[in-house]
Amino acid sequence: MIFNYLRFCIILFFSIVPYSMLGQVLEIDLPETNGMSSERLSNISTVFSDYVDDGKLPGVVVLAARNGKIVYHQAIGMCDIEQKTPMQKDNIFRIASQTKAIVSVGIMMLQEEGKILLSDTLSKYIPEFEHTNVALALSKQRKKGNMNAHRIVKAKRQIRIRDLMTHTSGIGYGYGPAKKKWEKAGIQGWYFAHRGEPILETVKRMAKLPMDAHPGERYVYGYSTDILGALIEVISGQPLNVFLKERIFDPLGMVDTHFYLPQTKASRLSVVYSQCDNKLLRAAEDGAPQFEWDDKEKCTGNNQTQGQYLNGPRVSFSGGAGLLSTSMDYAIFLQMMLNNGVYDGTRILSRKSVELMTDNHLDGDHYKDVKFPWDWGVGFGLGFSVTTDAGDRGVLGSLNEYGWGGAYHSSYWVDPNEKLVVVYFTQVTPIILDDHQKLRNLIYQSIVD
Repeated sequence: MIFNYLRFCIILFFSIVPYSMLGQVLEIDLPETNGMSSERLSNISTVFSDYVDDGKLPGVVVLAARNGKIVYHQAIGMCDIEQKTPMQKDNIFRIASQTKAIVSVGIMMLQEEGKILLSDTLSKYIPEFEHTNVALALSKQRKKGNMNAHRIVKAKRQIRIRDLMTHTSGIGYGYGPAKKKWEKAGIQGWYFAHRGEPILETVKRMAKLPMDAHPGERYVYGYSTDILGALIEVISGQPLNVFLKERIFDPLGMVDTHFYLPQTKASRLSVVYSQCDNKLLRAAEDGAPQFEWDDKEKCTGNNQTQGQYLNGPRVSFSGGAGLLSTSMDYAIFLQMMLNNGVYDGTRILSRKSVELMTDNHLDGDHYKDVKFPWDWGVGFGLGFSVTTDAGDRGVLGSLNEYGWGGAYHSSYWVDPNEKLVVVYFTQVTPIILDDHQKLRNLIYQSIVD
């Protein structure tokens, strides 16, 4: 009798509460059930096996989900070429700038709790940013050979949190007109795992250095999301790794996402390689990665490293590029976004926050004439690039699609129109290859409904 009553209550609950409110949970299903072709999806395995066989990629993991159902999830090639260790679907990857979307969600959570506003100035919480300077390049001097020539001026206004979310704060990666000053301060490049200094202290030192542009005037890709990570620490009173674990990773069941990897998971960490003279070279074990593209003498494989994600100081949590994850973990995060902020009954964000994050914020009243610099038909939201004109972009996809990638050649995108989530993980840097474009074509040609 009691069992029947409980059964009735469960049935009634699901008949009243829309499934979308509960949040689709990623499960394996047949592609055909979800408007996709198994035969056409198999082309992904063929093409990427060819990349591996030709020595262009060590190994990859590709996950595609539609309607909340995993229709393709394959590991291809090697996790470790030298040790002949096959790639597995649960291998762990350095996701670099794919960290940015997760930290941006953390910021939106704090706004939803009434603790911050996107319109707030950064100095309200980190006072060191109340007065900032901008380095302006002196073009005439540079034409004469003085490539470091610049003048310092006061920033026209303060940095707002929204500027950080859209990469319009003016803060780059320390390679702008005042790069010598950033170099002297020991702050250049996105890599932080080797640092023994907490991220908040590094960020406070950034405030004293000249920025690359005035806040709000142009898109400058750089430390903005690292600063947001430090902001989360200030507002929450928790280290960034603890905040993300307690507020996002644990609630979503992202069990393999970390800033520094537990030693028990070391065997699952994919090996980093470099592309050099059309060959893959194993990156060195230690040291900070360097990313010179045009210095032929450094084409040795040792200009890249595995990074100190296992044996590093474990005190600097880079909100811009510090996380490691699996294809499944990251797909869960993206499915939460596609579900309008909820996954498996756990709400992380409101629908309206998701909508705001995935809308284009450039070239509006706040950022007049600011354009996304790297692609036609693409703008930028709050942590994601956003397709604003599918025709102008000229690739298979959809209007309002959003995504990003990472320095180790990983990428992802979410297509709300097709209810599609795609995660692509590999570990090669630097590399020039057409695999991202081909994957996009292979995914979309598999849609047959």
